[in-house]
Amino acid sequence: MKVLIVESNGELGALWQRHLRRHGMTTDLILSGDEATARIETEDYDVIVLDLVLENGSAFAVADYARFRHPRTNIIFVTDTAFFSDGSIFALIPNARAFLESHTPPEDLAAMVEYYGRSPPPNLTIPPTSMSYRALPGAR
Repeated sequence: MKVLIVESNGELGALWQRHLRRHGMTTDLILSGDEATARIETEDYDVIVLDLVLENGSAFAVADYARFRHPRTNIIFVTDTAFFSDGSIFALIPNARAFLESHTPPEDLAAMVEYYGRSPPPNLTIPPTSMSYRALPGAR
């Protein structure tokens, strides 16, 4: 399983990276949104562990680009803030699968990564664009 960790706090990211590697996962650690976007352009990941509040760059831009380049990649957001604690992140980011506090024990994070790395995202359905709504059954 291939995991990208995008975390501004290098020490915390390295802790997660060591723990995930002990669980047999291949990991890359990136410290900024721009670096993450560049890496996503050339690499495919099963899971991205993404700091919601990056010091450099935007977590939303990273998540959006990941969804565009690799729609089957699941994202686990981590944060040390109360932003989106109401669960609204799941409505804003379609490939978001979990929202964890930054101080979540590494073994719990590893379990989440393992679960979502093996779980494909829900079926991606793209509405037809060449048909008018009148052509759909039941449309008026």
